[in-house]
Amino acid sequence: MTDSDLTDLRERAARGDSDAIGELVELAGERGDMDELRRLADAGSSDAAAQLVELAGELEDKDELRRLAAGGNRDAADMLLELSEGDNYDDDDQRDG
Repeated sequence: MTDSDLTDLRERAARGDSDAIGELVELAGERGDMDELRRLADAGSSDAAAQLVELAGELEDKDELRRLAAGGNRDAADMLLELSEGDNYDDDDQRDG
């Protein structure tokens, strides 16, 4: 996809074109583009928010998950809890070893 195509897609999304929003979410997810996903999620895309939570979880980006959870995203709060529990498990392993 060219820069021009991406710009056109963003313009269509800004006008509320759900197909363009969906395509941007998909592209951003494939590229791991958290900034794009954040913009789309902040504009109200639940698909972008879900993809952002998934990506932040994969990257163990607790700051992003906290930001999302503070904004009321329950999935982000759950992911943050899972990562925190994993940290506690790792700490226990290190003490036992």
